[in-house]
Amino acid sequence: MKTNSLFTPFSLKTLNLKNRIVMAPMTRSFSPNGVATDEVAAYYQKRAEGEVGLILSEGTVINRPSSSNDPNIPHFYGEQSLAGWKKVIDSVHTAEGQMGPQIWHMGIMDNHHSGWVPPTPFEGPSGLNRPGFNNGSTMTINDIENTIIAFGQAAANAKRLGFDCIEIHGAHGYLIDQFFWEATNLRTDIYGGKTLPERTRFAVDVIKEIRKQVGEDFAIIMRVSQFKPSDYNFKQAKTPQEMEAWLSPLIDAGVDILHCSQRRFWEPEFEDNDLNFAGWAKKLTGKPTITVGSIGLSSDFFGAFAGESSEPTSLDELTRRLDRGDFDLVAVGRPLLSDPNWVAKIKAGKNDQLKGFSKEALSELVLE
Repeated sequence: MKTNSLFTPFSLKTLNLKNRIVMAPMTRSFSPNGVATDEVAAYYQKRAEGEVGLILSEGTVINRPSSSNDPNIPHFYGEQSLAGWKKVIDSVHTAEGQMGPQIWHMGIMDNHHSGWVPPTPFEGPSGLNRPGFNNGSTMTINDIENTIIAFGQAAANAKRLGFDCIEIHGAHGYLIDQFFWEATNLRTDIYGGKTLPERTRFAVDVIKEIRKQVGEDFAIIMRVSQFKPSDYNFKQAKTPQEMEAWLSPLIDAGVDILHCSQRRFWEPEFEDNDLNFAGWAKKLTGKPTITVGSIGLSSDFFGAFAGESSEPTSLDELTRRLDRGDFDLVAVGRPLLSDPNWVAKIKAGKNDQLKGFSKEALSELVLE
């Protein structure tokens, strides 16, 4: 495989990456009561030692009572939780890696399979997680303002602890994405609207508050997706024009890099052009983008959660698109979840040593 372009440096503001490979954020649920453990720190340090260019943490929730539906998801607030994250970033820096937390509010959620529920009802723009499924309360303006402040506090904490950037989770049907979607945002105030640009208002205010808290020189990434977990074929923006109207306000508010989530990176976003989601986002905004989606594996991540295994596959199509300038960075999930040394093996051409992925890797923090 021709992978030279994956191993060129990338710099932007606080990011000075040795290569173009990003560890994608992957929910792990190994932080009891929201506190990342020493084992979590070791898990991320091993990926830094394995030469990952940039590590994006699993989603870590902001200081709102119902921001999480899982007691073992890490928090990014509170003395104990932030002390845990300090150990994580110090461990990553010891291994000469760079890292940003993915800060998150889940919004309206299904109840956790364990039966655990947060101390207050889930909150969202209109109480809906998807059409016909109401499982929480509609946020008041005061709720929204306090949530925006909580996002800003999390970002300020990330900078204070020594992280190299932050990623805002604006994808996959969670809170920010619930504001984007007309089926879940039924509001008639300034945070609603019939058009997608109108429904970006909440995200824009979150980004502006984060930028205010971290300053101009701190790198802000935002993860966005077209699909919804309840509809994998859904398109938030059905045309390039709609995509530009959706993404441009986010850039104007202060986002530096768009992390464009899709199931399979090689699939075209629109007809009559082979550009994928990240390719279109870069073309329309002029900003750097991260591509992601079944990189290096034979099946997508939805199949993984259903118990499907995957085998290693060629990176030739990925590097062809990278060389063409479609995107700037490449996020890899399951291969790095299964093997902390995946990047080093790719760099050394040890393709025969690459591991596949099996669902068993989801139930542990793989350290070797």
